[in-house]
Amino acid sequence: MRRLSRKKALNFVKELDAFPKVPESYVETSATGGTVSLVAFTAMALLAFFEFFVYRDTWMKYEYEVDKDFSSKLRINIDITVAMRCQFVGADVLDLAETMVASDGLQYEPVVFELSPQQRLWHRTLLLVQNRLREEHSLQDVIFKSVMKGGPTALPPREDDPTQPLNACRIHGHLYVNKVAGNFHITVGKAIPHPRGHAHLAALVSHETYNFSHRIDHLSFGEEIPGILNPLDGTEKVCTDHNQMFQYFITIVPTKLETYKVSADTHQYSVTERERVINHAAGSHGVSGIFMKYDVSSLRVLVTEQHMPLWQFLVRLCGIIGGIFSTTDKPSRWPREQQNTSTLREQRALASLLWS
Repeated sequence: MRRLSRKKALNFVKELDAFPKVPESYVETSATGGTVSLVAFTAMALLAFFEFFVYRDTWMKYEYEVDKDFSSKLRINIDITVAMRCQFVGADVLDLAETMVASDGLQYEPVVFELSPQQRLWHRTLLLVQNRLREEHSLQDVIFKSVMKGGPTALPPREDDPTQPLNACRIHGHLYVNKVAGNFHITVGKAIPHPRGHAHLAALVSHETYNFSHRIDHLSFGEEIPGILNPLDGTEKVCTDHNQMFQYFITIVPTKLETYKVSADTHQYSVTERERVINHAAGSHGVSGIFMKYDVSSLRVLVTEQHMPLWQFLVRLCGIIGGIFSTTDKPSRWPREQQNTSTLREQRALASLLWS
């Protein structure tokens, strides 16, 4: 009794089969079908291979939110070479509240302004990369994903001992300032405190020695991340007059970087440059020097490295294999021609039964 009920259950399940199969005795293989099958399997293998590389690839996702951190300090990383002797120039920061920030974190190092052949080659390569970044903004994603393993972004040391006099000053180090708008500047004379702000001892320096030709080897904000290029890295300006002002208007955007290699809180920035000759007789007033006026954006950018989920890769893989198989399976097998008329009638009857 139990065996009979089991047999009825199997018959009932067979009747529910929505994909009936034609017996092998009613079909035969052919050279055309074999060729189609070979092409289909090759296409499946190639598409599955390329899909695996798509699965391995990652992309950067950008999100924006309001920056709620106003109490922390902003770090400024500086490496600038000015074509004047160190005793003639001074660098400091004055923020929006007229607060003078101590420049104790900066070092003044006498150097030669002209680069060595190896340094000049490195500098030209850096400028080429910067030009490509300005034209192809999508390359920034590649830089974000290749941090910590990219080439060094700092100017390499000289490979020879300079025979020229040390006619320039390299100002490098870092400062911690409030997260408000401010003005970092390098001008003539050392900075001294002043009740209404600050002042520079420039009276004892001759105008003939003014030369604010400069090279920005590195300027960044926040945590330093190896492999990240900044907009002003590699910038070089040459003066055409002794009394000349260089201005950089910088907008800083706090950035949270989350990749599979690094997690860091840093800052990106955009910059607008301006330079002019100081000529009071012609109405061009100001102070000779290098001025970097910065402001901090109220928005924060979240940069996250994304990866295709495993389930999505499997679904896409099944779609490729199933789609190719379903479109190439029908012409790969053809009905066998039978000379026996009775057998042909049986085939037609079976075919009509299967399609009903």
